[in-house]
Amino acid sequence: MAGEEEVQVVESSFVTPAADTPSRALPLSPFDLMLANRGYTPLVHFYRRPETACDDFFDVTRLKTALGKALVPFYPLAGRLRAGADGRLQIDCNGKGMLFLVAQSRLTMDDFNDFKPSSKQRRLFVPHVDNSDGLLWAAQVTFLKCGGVVLGSATHHAAMDGSVVFHFFRTWSAFSKDGDRAMVNLPCHDRTRLCARDPPVVHPEALAVFSPNINLPPQPGHVVNEVVVFTLSKDQLSTLKRISGGDAVSTFSAVSAHLWQCMCLARMLPPDATTQLMFSANIRRIMRPPLPDGYFGNAIINLSVTDKVRDISSCELTYIVRRIRDTHSRVNNELVHSAIDYLELTKRDDERPAAGNLPVTDIRVVSWLGMPSYDADFSWGRPLAMFRAEPNRGGFVHLIDSAEGDGSVRIIMSIEVAILSEFKRLLYAKFNNMLYSKF
Repeated sequence: MAGEEEVQVVESSFVTPAADTPSRALPLSPFDLMLANRGYTPLVHFYRRPETACDDFFDVTRLKTALGKALVPFYPLAGRLRAGADGRLQIDCNGKGMLFLVAQSRLTMDDFNDFKPSSKQRRLFVPHVDNSDGLLWAAQVTFLKCGGVVLGSATHHAAMDGSVVFHFFRTWSAFSKDGDRAMVNLPCHDRTRLCARDPPVVHPEALAVFSPNINLPPQPGHVVNEVVVFTLSKDQLSTLKRISGGDAVSTFSAVSAHLWQCMCLARMLPPDATTQLMFSANIRRIMRPPLPDGYFGNAIINLSVTDKVRDISSCELTYIVRRIRDTHSRVNNELVHSAIDYLELTKRDDERPAAGNLPVTDIRVVSWLGMPSYDADFSWGRPLAMFRAEPNRGGFVHLIDSAEGDGSVRIIMSIEVAILSEFKRLLYAKFNNMLYSKF
């Protein structure tokens, strides 16, 4: 295989916690079990070697020492995902360690300067693990021919959401940068707050907002998708928010509304068809009392907004933003507990992973906006780029802040080739029209 020629693993080991850690079984919440069938999320960080870098650039011993220290507070990551006596998945906190690979490559940073997901990047830079291994996190440090480094990670969604992933990266990199002087925020491993009630009770209105299912019916014909990256500048985002309701509108709501409308128009969907926007909300501050900021686990709830295509295609963005905000505002402590109880009753943890594209009427937006995506500075500088290594399914969109810190947003999506040109035109048309209207 080409991957075997382009990247060669030269070291494989397991890094264990640097001190004694609790040995116990950590139960998974219904939110964790809902995501267990998603398997591993592949991530990559690209680091360019500075011209003034010392010989210890991404020193492996230093990285492993820091990792061992980080695994003390994050000890579940050194354990394994196992079925308990009742058959329910749990984390066996056995301290067996995290898989750590070191590889060398004849490729250079210029071979990936578009910084967008590809199956090749997952194959080359992300450790090859599967659910049967029970690993919760695996990392691979690949040294490129140009001197740069790619840090690839496979993180199991049953154990953590994006907030936990970035929390761990910050902790690991802090120990690498500052050693024992590192200031870290400790994670919280108490998941009892997200257990089902006894007996479970589902509020009648919960399922009108909570979206437990991702419907992936067979698609007619063969759909060819392409992974594309669009960028909206700070000025374009300001314009978009202004025409979406003003400065009080969140970047997520404004961008999601715009993308939803553009997709409906570019796909030329039937006016009477029902279209759906799906997204997630972090419930850490929504619950009463709030969950600790360092809660270790999945603390996200899936939401959906549905409407007729004619309304989404023809209305002002203020209407779509209002629909998104109204849906989000309905998420309260009772709805979260109803969602947990629903998942407990339906026992969704044994489902097979979903495959295929979303229906052409639907779009799902995953937001990493505002997250510390680029804080993984191991003492050799912040990453040049960070993103999901592998393309997601058709209809999925990822929003992430720009690495440059200039206020822009990167939109990474898998979209049908047949509508790509029209979608791009629609995406930027509002800004072009605003520009022309000044003259």
